[in-house]
Amino acid sequence: MTELERIERIRRSAGKAKGMTLGIGDDCAIFQPKPGEELLFTTDMLIEGVHFLRDTHSPADIGHKALARGLSDIAAMGGVPKFCLLSLAVPSTTTDRWLDSFYKGLLDLAKRTQTPLAGGDLAHADKITCDIIVCGSTPAGTALRRSGAKPGDQICVSGTLGGSALGFATKKGAAWKRHLRPEPRLKLGVLLREKLHATSCMDLSDGLSIDLHRLCLASKVSADLDGDLPSFPGASIQQFLHGGEDYELLFTVMKSVELPGQIAGVPVTRIGTVRKGHPGQVKLDEFLILPMGYDHFRTP
Repeated sequence: MTELERIERIRRSAGKAKGMTLGIGDDCAIFQPKPGEELLFTTDMLIEGVHFLRDTHSPADIGHKALARGLSDIAAMGGVPKFCLLSLAVPSTTTDRWLDSFYKGLLDLAKRTQTPLAGGDLAHADKITCDIIVCGSTPAGTALRRSGAKPGDQICVSGTLGGSALGFATKKGAAWKRHLRPEPRLKLGVLLREKLHATSCMDLSDGLSIDLHRLCLASKVSADLDGDLPSFPGASIQQFLHGGEDYELLFTVMKSVELPGQIAGVPVTRIGTVRKGHPGQVKLDEFLILPMGYDHFRTP
């Protein structure tokens, strides 16, 4: 199949976003935001040998995960997705069947989350590499950020943590499915913004220890973990604290907020309290927790 034929095949399957006046097929997509709307943009790379292996990850799983990673960032800002762009580079030996399955995994999630594919690029490379760009929106001035946590706020997480790391280690059961097919918490993010008025929020992509450290740095606060720790069944404390790719939401709410057991069908749990102190410091039962989650540039 030629590049033009492949692009036309993708175009027929991609759908069209509200507000989009031009999609796949031209030099640029054209999107018209509504008055009073702020646009959110995020980009995420998915690289063979770093984020997945072809021997263990199906092309549909890779396509799903490529988009899910970007959507999780939109969820963390309390946003609603509008459209996505995908640049994909694959080895010359990649078959049409592989590409069809990859795009099916991505487009199935795109349709379910109303995030049409609006364009991108196709190229050859030694390893499979994809870069997803997702555009979302919030009403002007309302997007959740990492920098709003205040001393006394409750620290909370959605779902259970450590499942993806457990799945990557065992390649078995519900944990493996969790690793292959993360679920972006889009509805939860909107409700955190609209109903609970979260003071800060981010997604858990690299592990609780490093992501909470980053949130505290941005907010110039420290954190004490002193509540329930919602660990995925079978996950170790190391996988809970440092395992990445859970794509749950880490958020803070004011002390006066009564946290429900579930929001949008997703369990939410208070795990600690924001404190004054050394910015970025995280403690568990008075023991200092080092930020040991995934860091692409950490020296071994």
